[in-house]
Amino acid sequence: MLTTYGRSSGFCIDPIEKKPLNHFLPGTAVLSFGTAGCNLACRFCQNWSISTSREFDTAAEEASPEAIARAAEATGCRSVAFTYNDPVIFLEYAVDVAAACSERGVAAVAVTAGEINPLPAREFFGVMDAANIDLKAFSEDFYRRLCSARLAPVLETLEYVAKETDVWLEITTLLIPGENDSDAEISALAQWVVEHLGPNVPLHFTAFHPAFKMSHLPSTPTSTLQRARRRAIDAGLRYVYTGNVHDDEGGSTVCHNCGTLLVGRDWYRLTHWGLDDQGRCSECGEPCAGRFDGPPGQWGGRRQPIRLRDY
Repeated sequence: MLTTYGRSSGFCIDPIEKKPLNHFLPGTAVLSFGTAGCNLACRFCQNWSISTSREFDTAAEEASPEAIARAAEATGCRSVAFTYNDPVIFLEYAVDVAAACSERGVAAVAVTAGEINPLPAREFFGVMDAANIDLKAFSEDFYRRLCSARLAPVLETLEYVAKETDVWLEITTLLIPGENDSDAEISALAQWVVEHLGPNVPLHFTAFHPAFKMSHLPSTPTSTLQRARRRAIDAGLRYVYTGNVHDDEGGSTVCHNCGTLLVGRDWYRLTHWGLDDQGRCSECGEPCAGRFDGPPGQWGGRRQPIRLRDY
């Protein structure tokens, strides 16, 4: 039995765009939680106090799968996200939570680095409705030096999820100045996504902020993210976003066929909805890749920590 089974490092209600997922039930709320520990050792980890912890047996909040599903339903969350630390290390717990949520019509979302062996990957992603997978860089050297991990298994996971499951997939790459933000690497990464996963997989370039063992580096300039977004679009990707910065254009979704604004965003708040009830462009009728079920409510609020025992 996992020592973290039934225990969490905390619960928050977030906008789904914060995961980030821009094409999965936009504008809805997600109940986010994690446990402790990680299977990677990223020197730039933004949640290092959680990922490196070894003491949550006494500090964590108790949370059964049924209680989590019940809380999500009671708070109006359309989904539950396994996040903050990598859910592949609490696979059994995540699978049970996903099953309990499914019984109540609540979706399951995985936020993961994607380093998982093929057999457990089938069990894990077999119960997920959506996933955002971190593609931390496009070089084995980066993964070895800064994550104590490997790139190849992550690419295998991405191809598996995209080609052999019904999981809605989006990708995030945190751009770190001087480490993985060169034009050559960004273009190679984007081209690989187009060729191996297809042009409809959304790609998020997000800003690094100094943290953990890389606190000596500067934050990523917005201009770097915008440059990366342009190169990825030029490579053939239809939906490319910037994150962790205020960039209305880089955060919004446009029709790849006619350029009409489909979903306008100001940070995590939706400002415009240009899709019809079938998820097509209201101007030209071109389908927008994603999982939509009509115009959303305007939740889009700030993170709201909650206590599970209140539900």
